[in-house]
Amino acid sequence: MEVVELALAAFGTGKGLRSWAVPEYTHRTVLRDELVAALQPRAGGRFADGTLGGAGHAAAILRASAPDGWLFGCDRDPAALAAAAKVLAAFAGRFELRQGSFAELANWLPAGSLDGVAMDLGVSSPQLDQPDRGFSLQHDGPLDMRFDPAATLTAAQLVNETGADELARMFWELGDEPQSRRLARAIVEERQNRPFQTTRQLAGLIERLVLRHGRATHPATRVFQALRMAVNDELGALERGLQASWTVLKPAGRLAVISFHSGEDRLVKQFGRALVRDYEFSGAVDRPEFRRPRAPRARWVFRQPVRPGADELAANPRARSAQLRVLEKI
Repeated sequence: MEVVELALAAFGTGKGLRSWAVPEYTHRTVLRDELVAALQPRAGGRFADGTLGGAGHAAAILRASAPDGWLFGCDRDPAALAAAAKVLAAFAGRFELRQGSFAELANWLPAGSLDGVAMDLGVSSPQLDQPDRGFSLQHDGPLDMRFDPAATLTAAQLVNETGADELARMFWELGDEPQSRRLARAIVEERQNRPFQTTRQLAGLIERLVLRHGRATHPATRVFQALRMAVNDELGALERGLQASWTVLKPAGRLAVISFHSGEDRLVKQFGRALVRDYEFSGAVDRPEFRRPRAPRARWVFRQPVRPGADELAANPRARSAQLRVLEKI
């Protein structure tokens, strides 16, 4: 079976899955040129894209590494995988695709085998814009929010079954929601009368409780972000994915990560700082008296994160929070 057929089959089947239609998957690639320049693709190089999406980064890497550069790509979303397979068909024989998380890269690829790894975190425009996926605040749909439709946990389960204290913690830590406790209590009270089933039902409750006060974003934006990140264990997957990516990189290989959330960026910085420093220590606290000298294992390619320029932001406002950090393995 062709890669596209495999992905489409995975999207429409499975225990407890609806027969979701696969939409036209058109995704605006964020910081494409900057990421490709940082990875420095070349002929004969071997690369991985851990978040294929619409394959904008993957296609650019393959073009830059012609005629024989090779790329491994994966994505948890089978609709994205199907779309990527179509986009990359022009590079037949130079790529391999697999459905799954970048956290599994070290299980699929040999250690020290790649020249570069790209990771573009967060949710893509097609996922946001398709009501059936449950990510959108603009269109009513089921409270789902799964990247992988075969996964069991949904946003509806979290909202209807999680206690108020845990919901508040989730909204605060993953969504930076200042009214996390108030909203969590309101959700728990409301669900006693009617369980939450749709995005509009949840968004409507939050909109009644939190006034916009001239804000351009919907009052439920932070709560929806927190639920999506929890449903897909995005921070946990990122921690595992960073380590897996580092394992499969060669010396002088580069890891390029585009993040959109402060928690994601914090994990990337912490991961990089531990590799860049010229010492190690025992225990959970870094104290000078416990430090042992060692050679650095990485270097930052840029001292500060790379952000979208004015032209890109004008064309794609959703890129406003994107930042690119790049590590080179020593």
